Amino acid sequence: MEKTKLGILLGVAAGIIDVVPMLAQNLSWDANISAFCLWMVSGFLIARTDAGVKGALKGAFISFLVLLPAAILIGWKEPFSLVPILAMTAVLGCALGFLVEKYGE
Repeated sequence: MEKTKLGILLGVAAGIIDVVPMLAQNLSWDANISAFCLWMVSGFLIARTDAGVKGALKGAFISFLVLLPAAILIGWKEPFSLVPILAMTAVLGCALGFLVEKYGE
């Protein structure tokens, strides 16, 4: 599959994986939509960017860059809530980078 389409498709899948636990916690819709969009954008950027690193490392790097502005806002009010967010970003970002590199053409 073409890399850009794969990146967006995998980003949608990562967004769903990330939002499901958020729905179970009854978080606000703006937080859910924001998280979902983070993964769609990350998938696109991972597929289209040549960051000088490959695979999982590139995925984690780009995902953390996309998360950074929201992480500042979240961490300012609730610093401990960043722990699961950072963990999920690391896991999904690495997976997204690995899968886009492995299966993208």
